[in-house]
Amino acid sequence: MTDTMTDTTAPLRIAVLVGSTREGRFAPVVTNWLSAHLAQREDMTADVVDLAETQLPTALPAFGQDLPPGSKELLAEVSPRLAAADAFIFVTPEYNHSFPASLKNAIDWHNEQWHGKPVAFVSYGGLSGGLRAVAHLRPVMAEVNAMTIRNTVSFHDAWSRFDESGAVKDPAADTAAKALLDQLAWWGHALRDAKAVRSYVA
Repeated sequence: MTDTMTDTTAPLRIAVLVGSTREGRFAPVVTNWLSAHLAQREDMTADVVDLAETQLPTALPAFGQDLPPGSKELLAEVSPRLAAADAFIFVTPEYNHSFPASLKNAIDWHNEQWHGKPVAFVSYGGLSGGLRAVAHLRPVMAEVNAMTIRNTVSFHDAWSRFDESGAVKDPAADTAAKALLDQLAWWGHALRDAKAVRSYVA
């Protein structure tokens, strides 16, 4: 049995990680659109963890050594929120055929927070729509014992896909978002229910 009791009927707690920290970033437009979809669901609650607003330390300590000064305070803004999540959605652009360093840093600072939890991806960019970032994230998340789902939402030439109000111009994107969230919900419930019966072994 697990160390803590889990209410398997409660809505899934979804942590939305916003990976871009670049000035003038497009990430808020995509994140707001995704958040609107999450708000419509009774089976999910969302916590947006924006790495531009909750910056993490970048200097990892040597194995077995204490954290550098100030690191505990920075981690306290993020780590408990990741630990509380039942599932994750990464909102990521593509930088130089991969994902942002800020997102890799957030992954590397944590370990058990990812264990046995599903991860979905919403990506955006130019011609590739950020899909190369997603392709690189999948093996990284497998290494920290997370389970990435197949369905994704990707915005190719993202800046032309939204109107001035932040709504998508092509309704197919909304359909894709529902499919992604439905699949994330299935995996989220399946893995949470399993961990309520048997502790996850990394």
